[in-house]
Amino acid sequence: MRALALAGGVGGAKLVVGLAHCLTPDELVVAVNTGDDEEFHGLHVSPDLDTMMYTLAGLSNPEAGWGLNGDTFTALAMLRQYGADTWFNLGDRDLATHIRRTQLLKQGLALSEVTAELCAALGVNHRIVPMSDQPVRTVLETSDGRLSMQEYFVRERAQPEVSAVHYLGSGDAIPSPGLDEALALARILVICPSNPALSVQPIVEVSGMKERLASFSGLRVAVSPIVGNDAVRGPAGRIMAGIGQEVSVVGVARAYREFCDVLVIDRQDDGLASAVAEAGVRPVVTNTIMNSLQDRIDLAKTVLSLDQQPG
Repeated sequence: MRALALAGGVGGAKLVVGLAHCLTPDELVVAVNTGDDEEFHGLHVSPDLDTMMYTLAGLSNPEAGWGLNGDTFTALAMLRQYGADTWFNLGDRDLATHIRRTQLLKQGLALSEVTAELCAALGVNHRIVPMSDQPVRTVLETSDGRLSMQEYFVRERAQPEVSAVHYLGSGDAIPSPGLDEALALARILVICPSNPALSVQPIVEVSGMKERLASFSGLRVAVSPIVGNDAVRGPAGRIMAGIGQEVSVVGVARAYREFCDVLVIDRQDDGLASAVAEAGVRPVVTNTIMNSLQDRIDLAKTVLSLDQQPG
């Protein structure tokens, strides 16, 4: 095994596509945030796992970055007619994923086992694992009160001001077997350009992960999700500001320095490279904006080359 990637959301999935083009299925494990898992209409929904799975299967909606390309929403329309609360969009084919996941979980399979079965059915060869088989729930303190991740991000469209983020259940959760194995075997740890508070930190907060990341024997590389003092996509910048972090690559470096050796930053932030170094993390400057498949592959190659370079 060569690389372990920690990821969540669309930005993470983009880089993982590049990594998957550079590494064989035996060389890469992708550990995915499950802090935003929720139950909708009696079904267990794992948004980040699904985004990763659909993306690597070549089935994701390229416009939204989530969901299935060409999906329809007739079941949701019927649920709405019955009076159900339907603020969380679930396409018809997407519902089949959640139905099958829920069936298998009720049969006693762990989330890791369910994820492996779903990936195999979709022809995903690279290994995707949840961060934990035990539930962790990301909850935000906001100007509209305490909200779950999906309530904040989808129902409220990430509009309320955020003052704190909690990871409920993280102390009782342990790394999934696939994550545990990858931490021991991988040569390079890749922290994808995912939302630091909502996608990366839930993984870090799983019991024992801080110690495992601190003692990781290989190189630890993160790609900054902040470019030019704002998030490339989504509310990461506003959340960082709300919880008292500087919204810049320097703020990312400070947030990650306990478990990161190298921070890959965009050329737009070249002027902040020295400040990143002063924060205790070695900066590497390159193009980090992934508008095309080639961009994703090129960035992945840059990241993977770092474990072959002197520090």
